[in-house]
Amino acid sequence: MVTPQDFKTIPCPSYPEIRLSLFPNRKVAQIIREYVPDAIHISTEGPLGIAARKFCVKHKIPFTTAFHTRFPEYVEARTKIPARYTNLIMKWFHGPSQAIMTATKSLRDELRNQGFKNVVTWTRGIDTKLFHPREKMFQDLPRPLFLYVGRVAIEKNIKAFLDLDLPGTKMVVGAGPQLESLRQDYKDTVFVGMKEGEELAKHYASADVFVFPSLTDTFGLVLLEALASGVPVAAYPVTGPLDVIGDAAVGKLDNDLGTAAMAALEYSAQDCRDYALNYSWESCTEMFLKNLSPFNSQDFDCWAVSTEIRSNKSA
Repeated sequence: MVTPQDFKTIPCPSYPEIRLSLFPNRKVAQIIREYVPDAIHISTEGPLGIAARKFCVKHKIPFTTAFHTRFPEYVEARTKIPARYTNLIMKWFHGPSQAIMTATKSLRDELRNQGFKNVVTWTRGIDTKLFHPREKMFQDLPRPLFLYVGRVAIEKNIKAFLDLDLPGTKMVVGAGPQLESLRQDYKDTVFVGMKEGEELAKHYASADVFVFPSLTDTFGLVLLEALASGVPVAAYPVTGPLDVIGDAAVGKLDNDLGTAAMAALEYSAQDCRDYALNYSWESCTEMFLKNLSPFNSQDFDCWAVSTEIRSNKSA
């Protein structure tokens, strides 16, 4: 896996937690040549992804890509640049891909309607051993406990959750550029910052309802983590929740998020857990491998030097 950790980086404007690699073209090409992969998958549309795409297109090497987030909508939310313009860049980036992997059927169909080609489905998996029902913490807080987990950023639409008139307590787990301003504006909400591993799992399991206010996420892995923890979901009826929850009796989807949050209190923790068990790492991995576009590296001239180097090393 090639990541920004292997490069000099700068923080992404307005998103400093995300690091952007500087001038990665030559090093990415070198890594690919030396590794001689059997398949190439490009996960993001950032500098590393663009460098890998450039190399593959130049040498006529098949590759696959993933459409993880609604990048055009995120850019519009932050910069007011209309999504239709950024969408042209996305079509350029993913155009040569042998398979554009999307997390849900509805997103797959949406991209196809927008003119994207070779769009396939690649659902997500979760660690059901880590995320499971536990004894609830925060018994000193007024109940019910309504929880949000994720990045604290404008595109996540968190204010729609915090503005709800709900009984009990609202809690936000996560960090991001909007954290401090929301903390100042919503004094009655409990902000606990970023949590990971066991600590994160305990926070999930302590909630009575998981509220997912996003209108732009393409899947929402946190939905499954909450369900695996025995916590029902409240969300809008949009891409992501519609695919993950649908009509299943493990969450409520409603254009009135407050109505959804109150209705979700009625669902069974065991039903939520059983439903989440359908999303395993094994099935996710099998689907990913099936979507790849393997190739014979001996068919490509660009491997000649690297193959010779590896042969000399072996000798």
